[in-house]
Amino acid sequence: MTRSLQAVAYRRPSVLESAADGQRLGLETSRGATPSGVRDHPQFFAGFLSTPQAAAAGLLAVADVAAARYYQRQLRASLDPVVTGNGDRLRFESFSGCGGVYARLDVLEAGLDGDAVGHGTTNVDVNNPLREALSRIGSADPLHLRVGPDELAVTTLDGPVVEKKVPLPDRWLRGFAEAQVVAAGFDLRAELPAAEAVRFLRALPRGGGRGASAGARWVVPAGRGLRPSTRAVPGAVCLPGPERLIALQRVLRHATSLRVYGPGVGGGAAPTAAAWEAVLPGMRLTLTLSPDASRGFSGEGGVLDALATDEAAEDAELIAVLLAWEPRVDVGGLAAGSGLSAERVRAALVRLGTSGRVGYDVAEAAYFHRELPYDAERVERHNPRLRSARALVAAGAVALDGAVATVTADDGHLHRVREQAGVLSCSCLWWAKYRGGRGPCKHALAVRMVRRGVTVTRAGQPERVDGGAR
Repeated sequence: MTRSLQAVAYRRPSVLESAADGQRLGLETSRGATPSGVRDHPQFFAGFLSTPQAAAAGLLAVADVAAARYYQRQLRASLDPVVTGNGDRLRFESFSGCGGVYARLDVLEAGLDGDAVGHGTTNVDVNNPLREALSRIGSADPLHLRVGPDELAVTTLDGPVVEKKVPLPDRWLRGFAEAQVVAAGFDLRAELPAAEAVRFLRALPRGGGRGASAGARWVVPAGRGLRPSTRAVPGAVCLPGPERLIALQRVLRHATSLRVYGPGVGGGAAPTAAAWEAVLPGMRLTLTLSPDASRGFSGEGGVLDALATDEAAEDAELIAVLLAWEPRVDVGGLAAGSGLSAERVRAALVRLGTSGRVGYDVAEAAYFHRELPYDAERVERHNPRLRSARALVAAGAVALDGAVATVTADDGHLHRVREQAGVLSCSCLWWAKYRGGRGPCKHALAVRMVRRGVTVTRAGQPERVDGGAR
């Protein structure tokens, strides 16, 4: 597994301090993207939090996920959360070390009382002493929040004094991208009032074995609550690895309701991802779970089609220029401003998601602009299926014959790829195992590239594929 060391530097550690007007929470930022370009230690907000205890619990939940592995727990994980200022809200995001849980705390306008929220994205330091201090915040304590250094820190400190170097696996970056693509296909499936939410979540298992539950679980809306189901009946929502929802326990006492999002399923459906959202006063905490506790988002393949087209790459460059750190990306507005169709705008947003430039908010069914502070272009360069498909195209291994294509693998085996109603199927073992449930196989992806006339590289030289014949 390819990985690199990500250097994250802060002017000083984040800290919770007592002051005459209450508690003061200073969250220190690292190098990040802003409307004026990349800046060291940008500041996004200074003011009070409307519900201090709930906000502290939500931040701790996001930090819990950043430091957790829910599968193969003996391996360490510690990745600082990401914060984005979207003008009217702050978003704190994290991803588990095992790549299977995505967490986000949205502190909305109603949860903030202070200066206007800035725009940009960076890492934020959440250290162990800060976690302990946040867990002790009382309900009556006013809490002033500062995201980014104050003027005193800027003028008195010369350069970064706190530096962390953390491993950043490529599958972590791919998973961060895939989680957004998967969530874009979710709809609201159930909403539980506070009492039912507490009852349901407290009854879930806390863990076991290697951190993976035995088999997929399903839940079905029943009255004001959820009832378990042993199979995927219509209207059911998958609950894979229910112990992975443990971070929601942090905010239970503050939750006003629990919303569940997922794709539509029919009888006998395979396990799917789902999102669980705790609604808090002025905030939302969302956990998105991969389809299996032992399987992260990085292998879902939802971004491969968008990565495989030159058209989407060109469209993404145009749409990226039009983004302005919006909390809700307006597809219609982008279509009008770019001259592209709404369908091409959506494909471009998927492409931008693969480089961490947009996320997806299931509560508002909309993308939002952010810029992950990582070298996220590695998502495309190091995607094994995409690399293999491009190698097949460059080697001239694809022969088209109407709706059927033949792909000659490296070992000489022939694979038949058929197209029906716009969906490609293949005779390979990957397709037989997953039936398209984890994106296209490398053979189908190569066929799609050839049919779209994608530019490939042979010995480092650009080449345009005709798409008509081998």
